[in-house]
Amino acid sequence: MKKIQMVDLKGQYEQIKERVDTSIAEVMESTAFINGPEVQAFQKELEEYLGVKHVIPCANGTDALQIAMMGLGLKPGDEVITADFTFAATVEVIALLGLTPVLVDVNPHSFNIDIKAVERAITPKTKAIVPVHLFGQVAEMQELMRIAKTHDLFVIEDNAQAIGSNYTQADGSKIKAGTIGHVGSTSFFPSKNLGCYGDGGAIFTNDDDLAHTLRGIVNHGMYERYHHDVVGVNSRLDSIQAAVLRAKLPHLDTYNHKRREAARKYTRALIGNPKITTPMICDICDCHVFHQYTLRLKNVDRDALVKHLNSKDIPCGVYYPIPLHKQKAYADERYNENDFVVTNQLVQEVISLPMHTELDDEQIDYITKTVLEFIDKA
Repeated sequence: MKKIQMVDLKGQYEQIKERVDTSIAEVMESTAFINGPEVQAFQKELEEYLGVKHVIPCANGTDALQIAMMGLGLKPGDEVITADFTFAATVEVIALLGLTPVLVDVNPHSFNIDIKAVERAITPKTKAIVPVHLFGQVAEMQELMRIAKTHDLFVIEDNAQAIGSNYTQADGSKIKAGTIGHVGSTSFFPSKNLGCYGDGGAIFTNDDDLAHTLRGIVNHGMYERYHHDVVGVNSRLDSIQAAVLRAKLPHLDTYNHKRREAARKYTRALIGNPKITTPMICDICDCHVFHQYTLRLKNVDRDALVKHLNSKDIPCGVYYPIPLHKQKAYADERYNENDFVVTNQLVQEVISLPMHTELDDEQIDYITKTVLEFIDKA
């Protein structure tokens, strides 16, 4: 059995090596390292894939979120509602811009932002909602858009973990995650479902005026060289990373299909154990692309299981061990622990198993048997 990786980037690279190497060599030969033809071509190809009017590439996923908020004209003191159970980048940019983060609990089944908690958190100062499509599962976007319309709020999708995921609307039609809200953002960090070989990100919108503003912000506020029309930042996707992403984009649906297949195999092996809650899987839709395959454990020493798996050369992860409202940087006396019952429980129970496009049956069998052997002895 080959060595198990949490994310097997080398194995994935070997499948597209010729295209990647050729594309990078062409960038080196052209020396068009910033905003070169590869960036422009990737932008257009991603727009076509997502079915969105505008893709604005940028330097990373955190910048994508920040630039989206800047483009919407949010002002210091404006409240922005987001999930307590997620990576810190989502709340980090809210704080950096002088906005007021309002953290709310999540749904115990999907791990995504809780709709009722969002409604309870809205005040006259609320200006935006940031749903995170956590672990590759799309949040309840139609409900969130309904709430946003009712209260005249912006919706900014954090799509860093769910690119390529399809959201099925009430009428049966499908729309790509990240293109449903007023603006969406994503990360191309190497471990993402669509990842480059460094840092990268992008912003999506169907709003022509907003897109124009965003294109200025990512480039120091310039539309014409040395003419600064808006306050901007320096956040550009470089041509080498765009070349890598162009090589990978045609394979994204296949990558996501392989992740879903691996998830189904994990679930078939683990679902019968009463101490394990496997992730939600919809057999008739493709709204989950399994950036992570995350279990909930009941009456199991999670940290001891982590050590046991590592001792058997099985990597795993705990995403996330500390709620945002308990992080030193984001602690606030406004928060009441009774409002975070689900998140406080999840951080004690979750564990993520290896998930990537190169997982094979032998590895999955070994991983699941090792997990079950430990739990059965616990």
